[in-house]
Amino acid sequence: MERLMEKIEEELRGLSGRAGLAIEMEGKCIDINSKEVFQSASLIKVPILIEGLRQSDRGTLNVNQLVSITSPVGGSGVLQVLSRDARLTLMDLMTLMITVSDNTATNILIDELGMEAINRSMVKMGLQHTVLNRKMMDFQALEQGRDNYTSPADMLTCLKVIMEGSYLTEESQAAALRMMKFQQFQDRLPGMMDLDRVMAANKTGSLPHVVHDCAIITYKGKTAYAAVLLDRLDDEFTGNQIISRIGKHIYDYLLFGI
Repeated sequence: MERLMEKIEEELRGLSGRAGLAIEMEGKCIDINSKEVFQSASLIKVPILIEGLRQSDRGTLNVNQLVSITSPVGGSGVLQVLSRDARLTLMDLMTLMITVSDNTATNILIDELGMEAINRSMVKMGLQHTVLNRKMMDFQALEQGRDNYTSPADMLTCLKVIMEGSYLTEESQAAALRMMKFQQFQDRLPGMMDLDRVMAANKTGSLPHVVHDCAIITYKGKTAYAAVLLDRLDDEFTGNQIISRIGKHIYDYLLFGI
């Protein structure tokens, strides 16, 4: 992993911003500012998903319950442009929250699951720097200084909850992984990978001057977990490119050991 670390450090050299990342493969880790706290952007949707599936596992949430689409919000997603007569299941909303980062779906889920329950769940998972303080597109909360936060280390923990351990049932783990595999925003960590050779399941996050991605990548029984968070950027496109190149280095290491 030393050579991989060197390549990643080369990518980050001269970055006009702040970087934090955590990578784990076969028990080996790379840590660069992994416990630094960042605005979570849409990465917060991963622990929301986990709590939704956990409530389903416990029988306190019926994921087949139909919900009307009320109070649509802007930003990413498709529900804001659908008919107000549309009704979807909670599982559909979870899928839209992950695959197209739908903000309206996320806000409905926050109401259904409960913000306090989501935050308690994040503590139970062992997340140390992650908190949900506001809904998506809640600019009034932002003006009041309330935002959502996470760290690379915490996002790595979330990825491992989806693949390992007993926090979720195997059925729920498979559901979460399936949603992330159908992620529509693949221009960051998976952007330079041959997705016919590896499985990549990821979730991005974006705000002005902020670009993030976290991913589970598997190849022939080997699994890599990666979370790369960048902020204070002058140029978000350049940030995307850096994350894509880091993803390619992880891919090369996973396949070829280089």
